Amino acid sequence: MWDAIVLGSGIGGLGAAAALARQGRRVLVLEQHDVAGGLTQTFTRADWTFATGVHYIGGVGDITGSSGQIGRLLAWLTGGALRFVSCGNPYDIVRLPDFEFAIPYPEARYREALLARFPQQSEAVGRWFAACEAARHSAFAMFAMRGMPQWLAWGMHLIQGDEVERWAQCTLASALADVPDAQLRAVLGARWGDYGAPPERAPMLEHALVTSSYNAGAYYPAGGPARFASTLVPVVEAAGGEVQLGACVERILVTGGHVVGVAFNQGGTRRTEFTSRVISAMGIANTVSCLDAATAPAWQDTLRGLRPGLAHLALYIGFDGDIAAAGASGANIWIYESEEIGRVWQNVEEDDPPGLFVSFPSMKDRTWAGKPTAEVIALCDARAFASWLDTPDGRHSAPYQELKGRIEQRLLARFRRHFPALAPLIRFHELSTPVTQQRYLRSPGGAMYGLDVTASRLTSAALRVRTPVHGLLLAGQDVTGPGVAGAFMGGLMAAAVIEPAILTRFAS
Repeated sequence: MWDAIVLGSGIGGLGAAAALARQGRRVLVLEQHDVAGGLTQTFTRADWTFATGVHYIGGVGDITGSSGQIGRLLAWLTGGALRFVSCGNPYDIVRLPDFEFAIPYPEARYREALLARFPQQSEAVGRWFAACEAARHSAFAMFAMRGMPQWLAWGMHLIQGDEVERWAQCTLASALADVPDAQLRAVLGARWGDYGAPPERAPMLEHALVTSSYNAGAYYPAGGPARFASTLVPVVEAAGGEVQLGACVERILVTGGHVVGVAFNQGGTRRTEFTSRVISAMGIANTVSCLDAATAPAWQDTLRGLRPGLAHLALYIGFDGDIAAAGASGANIWIYESEEIGRVWQNVEEDDPPGLFVSFPSMKDRTWAGKPTAEVIALCDARAFASWLDTPDGRHSAPYQELKGRIEQRLLARFRRHFPALAPLIRFHELSTPVTQQRYLRSPGGAMYGLDVTASRLTSAALRVRTPVHGLLLAGQDVTGPGVAGAFMGGLMAAAVIEPAILTRFAS
């Protein structure tokens, strides 16, 4: 009988499993894909290696205080085997028609750069950073309540609940409405793609939390994102645990309101493993689908009411030549075709994308061994792919392949227009769609960041680490927040419920 079973091997699941392993616990990790790592995995085509979901991460440099907490926790889990390199400074660049702004760190330098570029907007800039600071504090309180026992969370809610609710209900669009200059608004709101909700529905709380995570710099894993799994899995195994691949969870077994085990299919064989503690890091929708309808039905109904967020299209490009000399760098580039940065790519069949996110992973990692690469991402509505989602053979259909080919050429043409010096160096390109996301990650609707990042998600009492089912804990980005850092912290919060000694690591 396992001390715990973890469902999903993304950074949330592996983080939870490794933390428990560090406390001597035997943990079984079940992963439906044949590669561990979730969105931290990589794949190779000929001489090019591509990352599937990691573009930068904050809080992992040589930083003292709370700003470096994630880095210290990862160093503890991996014994220092996982290292990070700086993405440079600036780390993000916002590009509008006839306008470009580079975002540096630390925050004081970013603020100075804004005032130098927009000298008439000093009051608006001051109000913006004050709002970010207040929203950020509310975010910390909210996530603390997510991990607390219910009685303690209730008490904290009495003290800080109103402020948390205020910043969760305040949208990014409403906060930006207080900024008179259109270009300044675009710069301040441009990075909403980091959590996947456009300004009109994105909570200011989430925007402030995510963008501020880079106030002490942006970093990339040395050796590529696959290093997350390759350094964490051995920790699990060293404590007597296992990571089993190709294991599709079918049922979380519950008896008398208590978890007793997990039933899954592996290679066509149905298996059952037993435990009194299950940490689900495979997403809320997948978790609920594995529970009997009679198990905490009101809680399940609440979770089913939370919808998946936006999907995305990702174009992976391989080069041959010196891309640095052609203008590529370690900075991410947020490209918008107008100052209306909140537009989502709705009609992917016919229209061009209103915005792109461009990253050059091979320029971030100085240990990169293969040929140079780029990743071009456009957030989109997944409705054009609805007929092929949840169908195992849909990706092989001629209409799907035809649509995929048209989108790929459209994205490639847009990239060439924005990076003409890089265009002659392109030797390879391949497109990932919401169908790809769902196939490899079981992501409902092919959503990029799981549940839609809205006020209802942030304030939902159902999205807590502890659940009404005794022994069932939730982890991953659906519980805390989107991205590597959010999912990782969610995993550690779940592990800390089983082993409270882990909490001392949060304070170190």
